[in-house]
Amino acid sequence: MELPTEPVGSLPRPATLQAAIKGFDEGTVTRAQLTAEQDAACQDSVTRMEATGSPIVSDGEQRASSFATYPLTDTLAGTGLADHLAGDGQYFAIFTDGHHRQLPRLTGGPFRYKTFAADYLAKAVPMAHKPLKQAVIAPSMLALLYPLDGEVAGYNREQFLADLCDECEKDIRKCFAAGAARVSIDFTEGRLACRNDPNNPWTGRGMLEHFIELNNRVINRFDAAERRNIGVHTCPGGDCDATHSADVDYAELLPSMFKMNAGYFLMQLSSEPDKERVYKLIGEHSRADANGLPQVCFVGVINPQNPRVETADEVCDALMSASRHIPKERLGSTDDCGFSPFSVDVKPKHGSPDIARDIAFQKIAERVKGTRLASERLGLSG
Repeated sequence: MELPTEPVGSLPRPATLQAAIKGFDEGTVTRAQLTAEQDAACQDSVTRMEATGSPIVSDGEQRASSFATYPLTDTLAGTGLADHLAGDGQYFAIFTDGHHRQLPRLTGGPFRYKTFAADYLAKAVPMAHKPLKQAVIAPSMLALLYPLDGEVAGYNREQFLADLCDECEKDIRKCFAAGAARVSIDFTEGRLACRNDPNNPWTGRGMLEHFIELNNRVINRFDAAERRNIGVHTCPGGDCDATHSADVDYAELLPSMFKMNAGYFLMQLSSEPDKERVYKLIGEHSRADANGLPQVCFVGVINPQNPRVETADEVCDALMSASRHIPKERLGSTDDCGFSPFSVDVKPKHGSPDIARDIAFQKIAERVKGTRLASERLGLSG
């Protein structure tokens, strides 16, 4: 069996789709017109990803406002915000180029998703000829909807967290029911939780262990056979070709992260300055038995923030280095991050979202080829 390889999820939205989103927010584009642009972008995403040879594909999250806010709002600007939410929540992250992304604020209960990831997946299934994966947001991210201090009147924190875990579990189960072969949980806030940014108060609260416990509250509702196809993705962020926590040492995150009982992990690594050290940390802290199943480690071999296309040989070399520390039967490859986790992203280092989109498919194709080469070298082919 070859080394597995899998995308994280998102792809850059075409410039025409981003323009349609802007027009929808401004009231100059109808829902039907926006949907038509989303349909076209999803079909193009699936078709072109299948053409890369990828054994598993996604719709590139072309319908989602962002990886984090898809359950809550129709667009990234807040059009169609769900009940019991206001638009003035706390920052999720402040990026290295100075821009920030903001979450809504919970104003009351009960907390309910407006949209489930499976609603998007169901529309992608008829477009695909290969297995589909779906990314979902972690409960740890949505926990930040609740004010850091004090309580929401009539809806205490534990009531909210109970409802949140129920909705997150439902999100995952609905994806499998709709036809997902794999579901990965986005956990970019994990690395950020190890940072203390005075401009972003939640990062100084030591919330990592709480995040791990909260995510396990959901993951542990699934049996070992189900968890084999439930992953967790971590990265230092990726938006407008910038990151939010790449300066955080992985040694602060990985020992805790692998306490989550997921079946596999997708980890940013291509852009790390000392990959060998991180491969070693992964080998030391990932578990051969996580409540009944081994944890498979998908290491990042593609950097979506850099327009340069990695070669298949470079991908192969990275995987061979990783195999010195991670058992080959628990090794796989992925991209460092989604290529555009937020729907509105001009991709400044690439020149345009359309150029970035073309580059993304080239990078995915090289990842697939390089993973196949590494499989051959490791005696896993044929």
